[in-house]
Amino acid sequence: MVLAELNQRDKARIIDFSDVNEMVQRRLIHLGVKEDAEICMKRKLPFGGPCMFETSGQSIGIRLTDAKKIKVEKR
Repeated sequence: MVLAELNQRDKARIIDFSDVNEMVQRRLIHLGVKEDAEICMKRKLPFGGPCMFETSGQSIGIRLTDAKKIKVEKR
C-alpha cells in the first residue's frame, strides 16, 4: 500500500520511501520523516492536489506523485 491510498484519519507506518526523488527524501528526513515512523493522513485535496499528513507532532504536505511512491503499512 502507498501513502496516497490512505483515507483521512488513517494511521500507518512508513516502510520505504527510497523510490522518491533524492531531494524530496532529504527534505523529508530533515523534517523527521523516517522509515518505521508512524504517520496519520490528515487531508487529501481533490483533483490530484497535495496530501497532508502528520508525523512526530508536525504536519507535512507533499505532492500526490510523491505520496504514490511512499510505501506504508496500515495500522
